Amino acid sequence: MINRVTYRLILLIALSGAPLVQAEENATAVDVDFLPLKRAVRCTAAKCQLPNCRCSGLRLPSAEFQGREQEIPQLITVTFDDAVNVINYEQYQKLFDGLINPDNCSARGTFFVSHEYTDYTLVNALYQQGHEIALHSVTHGTGTDYWREADVELLMAEFGEQIEMLMKFAKVSRKHIRGLRLPFLQSAGNNSYEAAKRLGLLYDSSWPTQRYRSPAMWPYTLDYRSTQDCQIGPCPNAAIPGFWINPMVTWLDTAGYSCAMIDGCIYPPQDNVDALFEWMLENFNRHYEGNRAPFGMYLHAAWFQRGRHHFDALKKFLHYVNTLPDVYLTTASRVIHYMKHPSLGKPFNGCPKKPQTTCIKRSCGLRKVETGEIRYMNVCDSCPSVYPWLGNPFGQTEY
Repeated sequence: MINRVTYRLILLIALSGAPLVQAEENATAVDVDFLPLKRAVRCTAAKCQLPNCRCSGLRLPSAEFQGREQEIPQLITVTFDDAVNVINYEQYQKLFDGLINPDNCSARGTFFVSHEYTDYTLVNALYQQGHEIALHSVTHGTGTDYWREADVELLMAEFGEQIEMLMKFAKVSRKHIRGLRLPFLQSAGNNSYEAAKRLGLLYDSSWPTQRYRSPAMWPYTLDYRSTQDCQIGPCPNAAIPGFWINPMVTWLDTAGYSCAMIDGCIYPPQDNVDALFEWMLENFNRHYEGNRAPFGMYLHAAWFQRGRHHFDALKKFLHYVNTLPDVYLTTASRVIHYMKHPSLGKPFNGCPKKPQTTCIKRSCGLRKVETGEIRYMNVCDSCPSVYPWLGNPFGQTEY
């Protein structure tokens, strides 16, 4: 298990440009302290320039984009939170089947995976299909207070140990784990983002905005003070250079209330494919007919069980936008890649390579040490000794 000191050393070496593998091999027990965080100051374009810094705002920075918003490619991220299992895996397959972007690359989503009840062999399957695997914590916590009051060390354990689980049990490459979403979208202020940066992550997608919905807010870095409204505090006020915020631009339900997650809307349309489709289209068009900021579709697969027509409506919507010549269904990390090098027209050069891994499915009945109960878990290649958990990510008998 990589300890807190090792995480610090790995990150420092990674930031210096050395390969992560080398960083892991050279990690020692030397305590490398990070400098104290500094309070973020006002951002100016002169001080903050792409590709590694961007002020929070409602437009792309270069003059070439002004007045040409309809030439900006419209990026859409479809993201799912929580465990991956046999039921929702089949839904994901049906949802993305046949969707090809205008550049002839396959449409792909982002999965913010939590540990408990996850089938890691299915995570591996999603990964090999080219979907993004991101972090949603080991335990998912016990409520919002747990995450609001978490210190940096706890947050690094929750997300750092989940990185280890994904590498070990789903064979996801460390370099492809780029982002996180906090459970309940609950931030611990600076602690959440400092922990993410120390773990070498690229972005967070947990921060909703109601104020900047029309026009919508673009992704930005935390080098300088954010102008984004703080809906679920505390929000960060420190400078965390190079770390990206992928803001969750809220939707409006049928009564005009804001909702960051689709399944969190209090007054959705009636359970009818056409009504749901038109509602999705209305929220989409605020972006597509506006400033073309990335459009986020954030939900839990459990939403499909809450309405007879929810799944069919979402599928209809995705197939519709997939016919538009300038709309791309892509991953959260690819959105950040675009933000570093924005352009008119085609957003990406070539299709991302699909990972090639070998995963031999093992079904394991494991004792959960904390409760004594038996948990069943599918993993790649070999079973752990006990059910993996916070503080014991590899499921070792003694720890």
